[in-house]
Amino acid sequence: MAMERQTDSSVGARARMRAAIAFAVFVALVAGLYLLQPDSFDLWIKAFHIVAVISWMVGLLYMPRLFVYHTDAEPGSVQSETFTVMEQRLLNVIMRPAMMIAWVLGLYLAWSFYGFHGGWLHAKIALVVVLSWYHEHLAKAVGQFAVDGERKSARYWRLMNEIPTVLMICIVVLVVVKPF
Repeated sequence: MAMERQTDSSVGARARMRAAIAFAVFVALVAGLYLLQPDSFDLWIKAFHIVAVISWMVGLLYMPRLFVYHTDAEPGSVQSETFTVMEQRLLNVIMRPAMMIAWVLGLYLAWSFYGFHGGWLHAKIALVVVLSWYHEHLAKAVGQFAVDGERKSARYWRLMNEIPTVLMICIVVLVVVKPF
C-alpha cells in the first residue's frame, strides 16, 4: 500500500512538473509573440483563445461519452480501469489546461477589445461560468469513477452530453451576432 501511494505521489509530481513546464513554454511563447510581433499580438491571442476553446469543448463533449461506456463496465475490471485512465488523462492533460488558457485569454480579449462592456459580453461570460461549472461536475464524476464510487446511469450521461452543445451554440451566437 505504501509503495502504491509513493508511486501515485511520484506520478502526481511528474504530472505537476510537466504541467509547469508546459505552462512556462506557453508563457514564453506569448511573451515572444508580444516582443516579436506587437502589431499582430491580439490576433495571435484570438487564435490561441479559439484553439483553447475548441480543445476544451472537445473534452466537454467526449467525457460524457466515456462515462456512458464506463457505466456499463464492471467496477474493478480491466475495461473499467482503462476508462479511468482515459478519463483522468482527458481531464488533466487536455480539458483543465484548455479551460484555463481559454479563460485567461478570453478575459484578456474582453478587457482589451471591449473594456468588459456590453450586455452580450456579460451574458457570454455568465454562460462560460455555467460551462466551467459543468466542467467541474465532470471532474467530480472522474473522481467517482476512479474509486468505483457511486455512478449515474448511462442515460443521465447521454442527457448531460447535450449541455455543452447548447451552451456552445448560445456563446457563439452572442460573440458573432452581439444581439444586445
